[in-house]
Amino acid sequence: MAGAKKGGKGSKKSSGSSTPASGSASTNNLLDENGLDEAARIKQLEEEVRNNPRTVTCVLASHAMSRDVQLDTFSLSNYGHELIVDSRVELNYGRRYGLIGQNGSGKSTLMAALGRREAPIPEHIDIFYLDKEIGATDLTPLEAVIEDTEKERVRLEARAERVLEEDGPESTLLQDIYDRLDLLDADTAKKRAGEILFGLGFDADMQARPCKSFSGGWRMRISLSKALFEEPALLLLDEPTNHLDLEACVWLEEYLSNYPRCLVMVSHSQDFLNAVCTNIISLSQKKLLYYTGNYDQYVTTRAALEENQTKRYNWEQEQIAHMKDYIARFGHGSAKLARQAQSKEKVLAKMVAGGLTEQVKEEHGFSFRFNNVDKLTSPVLQFLNVSFTYPGTTRELYSKLDIAIDLDSRIALVGKNGAGKSTLLKLMVGENTPTDGMVRTHSHLRMARYHQHLADQLDMTLTPLEFMMKEFPEDVEIQTHRQALGKFGVRGEQQLMQIKNLSDGLRSRVVFSWLARQSPSLLLLDEPTNHLDIESIDTLADAIKNWNGGLVLVSHDFRLINQVANEIWLCENKGIQKWTGDIQQYKRQLKKDMDAEIAKRK
Repeated sequence: MAGAKKGGKGSKKSSGSSTPASGSASTNNLLDENGLDEAARIKQLEEEVRNNPRTVTCVLASHAMSRDVQLDTFSLSNYGHELIVDSRVELNYGRRYGLIGQNGSGKSTLMAALGRREAPIPEHIDIFYLDKEIGATDLTPLEAVIEDTEKERVRLEARAERVLEEDGPESTLLQDIYDRLDLLDADTAKKRAGEILFGLGFDADMQARPCKSFSGGWRMRISLSKALFEEPALLLLDEPTNHLDLEACVWLEEYLSNYPRCLVMVSHSQDFLNAVCTNIISLSQKKLLYYTGNYDQYVTTRAALEENQTKRYNWEQEQIAHMKDYIARFGHGSAKLARQAQSKEKVLAKMVAGGLTEQVKEEHGFSFRFNNVDKLTSPVLQFLNVSFTYPGTTRELYSKLDIAIDLDSRIALVGKNGAGKSTLLKLMVGENTPTDGMVRTHSHLRMARYHQHLADQLDMTLTPLEFMMKEFPEDVEIQTHRQALGKFGVRGEQQLMQIKNLSDGLRSRVVFSWLARQSPSLLLLDEPTNHLDIESIDTLADAIKNWNGGLVLVSHDFRLINQVANEIWLCENKGIQKWTGDIQQYKRQLKKDMDAEIAKRK
């Protein structure tokens, strides 16, 4: 089951392995059901340790029956590489946390460690960790979402009985359990599940189709629907908008902004973080730093703290330099001056012993860069009366389409899932052939298309450096390939690690480096922000703005569209309409249409 809940007794320490927390209910049940003896049980646990590269050490500091989770002296490593060292994990009930940090810093690894209970999270805190799509089964999306309702109801009722026995009727946990039971009421569960699925893009017909008829992206939406329906005490979402269109993003943004329990999510969208989050957790310099407020408030607070820290650091360094100079000049002078020098030496020693302010450490910055290109006569790409229907289907996606693109074009394609945005990009590069009409391109036009599955198609056994050398064998200088990767923030040891051991964000940067080496004059970007961190997205936007080529963009990131697009094309009704407003006006229109549709269904 996607995002399976896993029990755990919440031992006081989880150390040196990837096994579930001591006494994990799910692990013990699995072993019992398989009838394994003690030797086989130990062998299976050892196998889990070998196969899981993560190592977690920490101590449960919160009360065993608390709805909050606090893990002290928390350290996390992956493949022997330290990601978090001696930090604190603090997750409070009713808070919605945005986990941010640079690509490769360990955000997804932390989410996986928490989601799989590799830290001692108490058993009564149920977790839904969204890490994979729902299975390709004969169940409908609606059935898949509600299939565990009865099992969950039994679990909660048993939990309520234990709380009554152990803590009495005054326990704060009871009301939460009863609220959860109300949500699972048979009379309302099906309706609520249908509303969630509808919000994420499933109309009535789609809700009745088997899950196996949907692509992986759509089945991920079903998993997300299941997570929202079950409303666990701790919901962990890693880039939940990656498989969504703008419309579904708007719905999810509003839904999560009212999540009543504890939510932790990784997101690259500043708009999304601003709308949803009550707190920000920044993973920086192997530490977890906590900020109150949404992303914009985090930026303001962090800037003020760093400014004060810099002032304090500079003042201390000036004082230290002054005292050292005085001691050096007068330490061996007259008795009076020597006494003053000794006094300053004691003051200096006291300052050092009391702890000096650290210098603000800047994150390692980088800049994406695309090579400027020679201008070409317009249009460089033209659709002439183009119609398109996928072979074997009868639904026409485009009919008699006439459009033109030049190197000054900065176009964002918007529209519902299935409207044909990605199909249009494939028609541009020739991956799809028009059913009727023709696509004409300039003879010197070089196009490069980024799509969200490119990173999955990399040879995972190669290092980034080996990959670039294989793709561009005409460049024999290793330094040329190193510089190409470095332009996109893949540096140092990252260039020498197997691609399978890189984070999704770093793999995306490798792909961008490969695309840039082709010196395209027209970039076709299909969801380029998936897996990139916030800084990388801003850097990508700057690179596009400083480049003289053309752009056609499909993205669910409103902020990126606002930064780089000067035209918005709406794909609908087998054609393309130019949106006259900006992307924020389009977002408001989506919200208005969505509210009207939801009201109509009630």
